[in-house]
Amino acid sequence: MRRLVQNMSLKQQITEDMKTAMRAKDTARLGAIRLLLAAMKQREVDERIELSDADVVTIIEKMNKQRRDSISQYEAASRQDLADVEKFEMSVLAAYMPQQLDEAEVAAAVTEAIAATGAAGPQDMGKVMGMLKAKLAGRADMGKVSALIKAQLSK
Repeated sequence: MRRLVQNMSLKQQITEDMKTAMRAKDTARLGAIRLLLAAMKQREVDERIELSDADVVTIIEKMNKQRRDSISQYEAASRQDLADVEKFEMSVLAAYMPQQLDEAEVAAAVTEAIAATGAAGPQDMGKVMGMLKAKLAGRADMGKVSALIKAQLSK
Protein backbone atom coordinates (compact mmCIF):
# COMPACT_ATOMS: atom_id res chain seq x y z
CA MET A 1 0.00 0.00 0.00
CA ARG A 2 2.79 2.40 0.89
CA ARG A 3 4.31 4.26 -2.00
CA LEU A 4 7.79 5.61 -1.67
CA VAL A 5 7.61 9.32 -2.34
CA GLN A 6 11.01 10.94 -1.99
CA ASN A 7 9.99 14.51 -1.20
CA MET A 8 7.23 13.63 1.27
CA SER A 9 7.91 13.39 5.01
CA LEU A 10 6.85 10.29 6.89
CA LYS A 11 4.14 12.28 8.65
CA GLN A 12 2.71 13.47 5.30
CA GLN A 13 2.89 9.92 3.92
CA ILE A 14 0.92 8.56 6.89
CA THR A 15 -1.73 11.27 6.43
CA GLU A 16 -2.02 10.42 2.72
CA ASP A 17 -2.33 6.71 3.53
CA MET A 18 -5.14 7.55 5.98
CA LYS A 19 -7.02 9.35 3.21
CA THR A 20 -6.47 6.40 0.86
CA ALA A 21 -7.78 3.96 3.49
CA MET A 22 -10.82 6.21 4.02
CA ARG A 23 -11.60 6.26 0.28
CA ALA A 24 -11.15 2.49 0.07
CA LYS A 25 -13.36 2.02 3.17
CA ASP A 26 -10.59 -0.13 4.68
CA THR A 27 -11.70 0.30 8.30
CA ALA A 28 -9.07 -1.98 9.86
CA ARG A 29 -6.15 -0.16 8.19
CA LEU A 30 -7.79 3.21 8.85
CA GLY A 31 -8.08 2.40 12.56
CA ALA A 32 -4.40 1.46 12.83
CA ILE A 33 -3.28 4.59 10.97
CA ARG A 34 -5.51 6.79 13.13
CA LEU A 35 -3.95 5.29 16.28
CA LEU A 36 -0.54 6.25 14.95
CA LEU A 37 -1.65 9.75 13.99
CA ALA A 38 -3.21 10.22 17.44
CA ALA A 39 0.05 9.20 19.13
CA MET A 40 1.97 11.58 16.88
CA LYS A 41 -0.42 14.46 17.57
CA GLN A 42 -0.27 13.79 21.32
CA ARG A 43 3.52 14.02 21.31
CA GLU A 44 3.46 17.22 19.24
CA VAL A 45 0.99 18.84 21.64
CA ASP A 46 2.74 17.62 24.80
CA GLU A 47 6.20 18.73 23.71
CA ARG A 48 5.18 21.64 21.46
CA ILE A 49 7.35 20.38 18.61
CA GLU A 50 7.02 19.47 14.95
CA LEU A 51 7.88 15.77 14.61
CA SER A 52 10.76 14.72 12.39
CA ASP A 53 10.85 11.37 10.62
CA ALA A 54 13.13 10.05 13.39
CA ASP A 55 10.55 11.09 16.02
CA VAL A 56 7.81 9.28 14.09
CA VAL A 57 9.96 6.12 13.89
CA THR A 58 10.48 6.30 17.67
CA ILE A 59 6.71 6.49 18.20
CA ILE A 60 6.16 3.52 15.88
CA GLU A 61 8.80 1.49 17.74
CA LYS A 62 7.04 2.22 21.04
CA MET A 63 3.67 1.25 19.57
CA ASN A 64 5.12 -1.99 18.16
CA LYS A 65 6.57 -2.87 21.57
CA GLN A 66 3.13 -2.32 23.12
CA ARG A 67 1.59 -4.56 20.43
CA ARG A 68 4.14 -7.35 21.08
CA ASP A 69 3.36 -7.21 24.81
CA SER A 70 -0.39 -7.30 24.12
CA ILE A 71 -0.05 -10.21 21.69
CA SER A 72 1.79 -12.35 24.24
CA GLN A 73 -0.84 -11.56 26.89
CA TYR A 74 -3.75 -12.25 24.53
CA GLU A 75 -2.23 -15.55 23.39
CA ALA A 76 -1.61 -16.57 27.01
CA ALA A 77 -5.29 -15.88 27.68
CA SER A 78 -6.36 -17.86 24.56
CA ARG A 79 -7.75 -14.73 22.86
CA GLN A 80 -6.40 -15.29 19.36
CA ASP A 81 -9.03 -12.92 17.91
CA LEU A 82 -7.54 -9.99 19.85
CA ALA A 83 -3.97 -11.11 19.12
CA ASP A 84 -4.77 -11.12 15.39
CA VAL A 85 -5.99 -7.50 15.58
CA GLU A 86 -2.72 -6.48 17.25
CA LYS A 87 -0.69 -8.40 14.63
CA PHE A 88 -2.55 -6.61 11.84
CA GLU A 89 -1.84 -3.23 13.44
CA MET A 90 1.85 -4.17 13.68
CA SER A 91 1.87 -5.03 9.96
CA VAL A 92 0.39 -1.61 9.13
CA LEU A 93 2.94 0.16 11.33
CA ALA A 94 5.82 -1.87 9.85
CA ALA A 95 5.23 -0.21 6.47
CA TYR A 96 6.50 3.08 7.93
CA MET A 97 9.68 1.68 9.46
CA PRO A 98 13.05 2.01 7.73
CA GLN A 99 14.60 -1.08 6.12
CA GLN A 100 15.63 -3.52 8.87
CA LEU A 101 19.27 -4.59 9.16
CA ASP A 102 20.10 -8.28 9.03
CA GLU A 103 21.89 -10.02 11.91
CA ALA A 104 25.33 -9.79 10.29
CA GLU A 105 25.00 -6.01 9.82
CA VAL A 106 23.87 -5.57 13.44
CA ALA A 107 26.74 -7.73 14.72
CA ALA A 108 29.22 -5.70 12.65
CA ALA A 109 27.80 -2.43 14.02
CA VAL A 110 28.08 -3.75 17.59
CA THR A 111 31.70 -4.83 17.05
CA GLU A 112 32.53 -1.46 15.48
CA ALA A 113 30.89 0.47 18.35
CA ILE A 114 32.74 -1.57 20.99
CA ALA A 115 36.04 -0.79 19.26
CA ALA A 116 35.16 2.91 18.82
CA THR A 117 34.22 3.40 22.49
CA GLY A 118 37.07 1.27 23.82
CA ALA A 119 34.61 -0.74 25.89
CA ALA A 120 36.39 -3.38 27.97
CA GLY A 121 33.65 -5.08 29.95
CA PRO A 122 29.98 -5.17 30.94
CA GLN A 123 30.37 -1.91 32.89
CA ASP A 124 30.89 -0.11 29.54
CA MET A 125 27.63 -1.38 28.05
CA GLY A 126 25.92 2.01 28.46
CA LYS A 127 28.53 3.80 26.34
CA VAL A 128 28.18 1.27 23.52
CA MET A 129 24.40 1.22 23.72
CA GLY A 130 24.25 5.02 23.64
CA MET A 131 26.34 5.12 20.49
CA LEU A 132 24.30 2.42 18.75
CA LYS A 133 20.87 3.69 19.77
CA ALA A 134 21.09 6.71 17.47
CA LYS A 135 22.71 4.74 14.68
CA LEU A 136 20.34 1.75 14.66
CA ALA A 137 17.07 3.37 15.79
CA GLY A 138 14.20 1.84 13.88
CA ARG A 139 16.49 -0.43 11.91
CA ALA A 140 17.15 -3.12 14.52
CA ASP A 141 15.48 -4.60 17.61
CA MET A 142 17.31 -2.84 20.41
CA GLY A 143 16.63 -5.75 22.79
CA LYS A 144 18.62 -8.04 20.52
CA VAL A 145 21.31 -5.37 20.10
CA SER A 146 21.61 -5.16 23.89
CA ALA A 147 21.97 -8.95 24.15
CA LEU A 148 24.70 -8.90 21.46
CA ILE A 149 26.60 -6.15 23.28
CA LYS A 150 26.37 -8.03 26.57
CA ALA A 151 27.57 -11.25 24.92
CA GLN A 152 30.57 -9.54 23.28
CA LEU A 153 31.56 -7.59 26.39
CA SER A 154 31.33 -10.70 28.60
CA LYS A 155 33.97 -12.57 26.59
